[in-house]
Amino acid sequence: MHWKPAAFLTAVALCVAGALPGAVDQDKQPVQVTKTETFSFPEGGTLRLGKSIGEVDIEGWDQPGVEITTTKSTQDIYFPKDRETGLKDLERVQVSAKLVGDALVVTTEYPRHRAFPWISPVSDTNRFDLEYHIMVPRNARIVVTHGADDVKGNIDISVTQGLITLLLEGDAPRSISAKADLGTVESDFAGSETRRPWPLGHDVQGSASGASQSLNLKIRFGDIVIRKAFAPDAAAVSTR
Repeated sequence: MHWKPAAFLTAVALCVAGALPGAVDQDKQPVQVTKTETFSFPEGGTLRLGKSIGEVDIEGWDQPGVEITTTKSTQDIYFPKDRETGLKDLERVQVSAKLVGDALVVTTEYPRHRAFPWISPVSDTNRFDLEYHIMVPRNARIVVTHGADDVKGNIDISVTQGLITLLLEGDAPRSISAKADLGTVESDFAGSETRRPWPLGHDVQGSASGASQSLNLKIRFGDIVIRKAFAPDAAAVSTR
């Protein structure tokens, strides 16, 4: 047997390269959980989302019930052996639906983590991403109150009738496209407005440099309200 130093050095180099931190980190991935549930829904009823968070997509279909698919993802990444830790974190994010009268009320509960540095009583940050995909009967009325505290994901909502209300923290989104075919659009953020005589529609288009979030809101019959969340000045917050 003839010893080849060059081959030995190559083998050692490959072993060292395989142990580099970057290569190990490639094994770490976010944890994601997707869940689909179906709910009975009264004829001509209302779907009401209270303080949803993340990305919301609502579509009309010809089925009598409501189907809600949620996808929860951790923002932290985990080795395969630590996946259970990520799953436990996601279990604390709960999306539930309950029929109250003629309305299906969808609520979202999740842990809040205090933002650092501390700015105000309403400043917090979330360590997960959440997406809703909801199928509703075409004649359903939709009421969405979307709270986007420290959420930078895009928001895409398209409904037939009802009310869309967004409460946004921070600077203006990168782009705003809000269209009401028969109704009005109110926005606390700057943008150009177009009113159409027929149908009695109202469009608002806006843009801001440096931001990443975009809003795409459409409603056929109803109103769209986009508000800037109130965040008190840190200097005015009492520490008592």
